[in-house]
Amino acid sequence: MSSTPSLTSDSGRRTIHGAGYSLSWRTGPGGLVKSPYLELSDADGARWMRICALSSAHTRAARDESMSIGEPEVRTEADALVVIIRTESSAWDERLLELRCTADALEITLEARGTGELTDVTILGGDGILPTGASGTFRSGFDAQSLYVPSPTEPIAFVRPVWSAASLGVVGDADPGRLNGVFSPPPLALAFGRDPATDAFTPGPGPWLATWLRAPVDMLRFTTMRFDPVDGGGLLRLVHEGHTPVAGVWRSPTVVVRSADSPAHALELYRDDLVRTGCAPAVAPSIQPWWLEPIFCGWGAQVARAGKDGWAPDLCRQETYDEFLATLAAASLDPGTVVIDDRWQAQYGTAEPDADAWPDLRGWIARQHAQGRRVLLWWKAWDPAGLPAEECVTDAAGRPIAVDPGSPAYLAHLDAIIERLLSPEGLNADGFKVDFTQRAPSGTMLRSAPDSDGVWGVAALHRLVARIRATAKAIKHDALIITHTVHPSFGDVTDMVRTNDVLEHDVSGRPVSVAAQLRARFEIVSGVLPGYPVDTDQWPMPNRAEWLDYAQAQAGLGVPALYYLEQVREDEPIDLEHLSLIGRTWDEYRKRLE
Repeated sequence: MSSTPSLTSDSGRRTIHGAGYSLSWRTGPGGLVKSPYLELSDADGARWMRICALSSAHTRAARDESMSIGEPEVRTEADALVVIIRTESSAWDERLLELRCTADALEITLEARGTGELTDVTILGGDGILPTGASGTFRSGFDAQSLYVPSPTEPIAFVRPVWSAASLGVVGDADPGRLNGVFSPPPLALAFGRDPATDAFTPGPGPWLATWLRAPVDMLRFTTMRFDPVDGGGLLRLVHEGHTPVAGVWRSPTVVVRSADSPAHALELYRDDLVRTGCAPAVAPSIQPWWLEPIFCGWGAQVARAGKDGWAPDLCRQETYDEFLATLAAASLDPGTVVIDDRWQAQYGTAEPDADAWPDLRGWIARQHAQGRRVLLWWKAWDPAGLPAEECVTDAAGRPIAVDPGSPAYLAHLDAIIERLLSPEGLNADGFKVDFTQRAPSGTMLRSAPDSDGVWGVAALHRLVARIRATAKAIKHDALIITHTVHPSFGDVTDMVRTNDVLEHDVSGRPVSVAAQLRARFEIVSGVLPGYPVDTDQWPMPNRAEWLDYAQAQAGLGVPALYYLEQVREDEPIDLEHLSLIGRTWDEYRKRLE
């Protein structure tokens, strides 16, 4: 088949035929200008979507509503047919929707000309009024029953009914409706299946319709990409929050739509597309052997010792970690890497060691090095504690909310902090476990630092982590940076991907196996960041049985990580027999590394 799709016309309809799809629309007075929908079908003619030709790019100053829609224009390129739909806008001098039809994919981009500060951008739907008099928000229709979302959420639902909302981005926490930042950012991709969702993990048979965002990472200036469904329709919403100024022509990230055999295949296609278009690195980092050694992270042990009424960060102390290492030694467990977790710092932003809790952190790290171990420091991304307001994103009252990676003053301060923590003249630590990337600043009232270029959203997080990694590598070429940024474009700023905190229940309220959750996450990481080592994490564990079950599965999912030493719950102590089982899994894992 030709690499360029073909165009046919019959009575009142035009159709573009690709290798595995067709796109068609009605022409004339009763066509698209009256009812703004194009039909996307599979190779057998079964409809996938009624694509809404309305889109919106709202600004701080004006809602973007379509007042009229033009007849589609079609132009031919070397490898594609391009459909242009112009709409009269209440917010922009000119606005158009571009649907680029290649041999195997549909690529949708919104373009606007004028001035404004973007708030919400919607594609596959938007606000407007039709010649019929119908007005308000219009959405695309989906001939699908299930939706695959490649991000951990609570309740756990990788596969869910198609009319369930989804939020993918860099804002979240453990509060209701916000526990979707476990991967931050996750893959900015979705997949739609024809069969109903049956459980949280099991996609139905193919084909599936894959949808993802393509853009260089510095164009991802939004905090979240949301699938926004209502009553049989849905659209994509990119939340810019007024922090993307436009003066002239602005083009949105491209929404790519194409068929896939399965959700896993969709993620592979997504990653390959970003690599092919220069939006993601093609290869994983060169892996240092010590990165693959089993990890002991003190956080789970801190939490377990603190109990329900204690405060776990208070137990991040030098004498406590010495006790943890003594317990490991008694069980003949010798981790290759020790992570000092929350909180060894006196203040998160300045990252000066708490001298009361860690009177000799440099000497403690040196003693670990003498035993052949490496030491990572837990790093709380975005936290401004102790930093001057002029290096931070601030609220309307001028209070610091988050560090500002667009501020040269903050970046210089960050460089000095990392030099102090990693250099042989400083603490001589070996890298960072970067956490809380989902705490990106979010809100239209927030203001960037005075010297900032205003970078925002996903792009701001990439710049922040990029600076941490680049500075660390300049000090120690083998420094290890662990993140939970599971997006192909973050492949150049991370060395190891952490699968992050374990969740609890499915949509029915039933407990979900820890091993099943983490296996699903591992498959996502493998699809979008192939070849990257995985920190398998181990917190929180619901009970000792699940902890032991997952401990035995970890070696098949990445680098084993041990969090618990003394107890999982107050009524479930850990004894030498349990730790011996961990030791056996480590021995078997290390044999595979030889």
